[in-house]
Amino acid sequence: MPKVPKATSPKPKDKAQGSSGRESLKAKKQRAQRILAVMEQLYPQAATELQHKNPFELLIATVLSAQATDASVNKATPALFQRYPDAFALAQATPEEVEPYIKTIGLYRSKARNIVLLARRLVEQHGGEVPVDKAKLRALPGVGWKTATVVLGAAFGVPGIAVDTHLTRLAARLGLSAQKDPEKIGGDLERLFPKEKWVFVHHALILFGRYRCTARKPQCPGCPLYDDCLSQGAW
Repeated sequence: MPKVPKATSPKPKDKAQGSSGRESLKAKKQRAQRILAVMEQLYPQAATELQHKNPFELLIATVLSAQATDASVNKATPALFQRYPDAFALAQATPEEVEPYIKTIGLYRSKARNIVLLARRLVEQHGGEVPVDKAKLRALPGVGWKTATVVLGAAFGVPGIAVDTHLTRLAARLGLSAQKDPEKIGGDLERLFPKEKWVFVHHALILFGRYRCTARKPQCPGCPLYDDCLSQGAW
């Protein structure tokens, strides 16, 4: 466990900052490296919490997780995947047949339509396999930039930092990005962290945001990132 700082007030401005007080790119990259080191100690095996056995299951689970918790998705998908184990099986279903399996997940009606159409597209255009291509993934129903980036990283190891609500919050609090658009935040983060660590950074920061730097009551006292957080308890 990283040494926990005892300071409770903002630390002096980094020497690498300019006279205007704005943090230089060099200083920000140095902070990012320290943040990465802490994440590697806290979550050395960081990975998605969405339960899946293959890329198809991960793709479906990630689509279902939009505006829903991973926990709610994990409760629903075992029965769903037992009934529809692959794209070919799901493509034969109707949305109405799928709805009972996912009715505990938010927006389940629209998601049922999307995953059935998605499965049909996989069968028609990709032989039932999940394509290892971001453009082709994004062309599937219910799949946006975040979902495509998550699936490529977690299922195939393709470098990328997908940004959800947790990463949006952490990027702002830690002072790593001032952007609001998830794709732009992802671009800022990818410029700060080594490419070979992008997938890990995505998963580790999600875990940190989900269980420590929460939206309403972040655990700032004793936080191992306190010295490198520009917010420093101002929540």
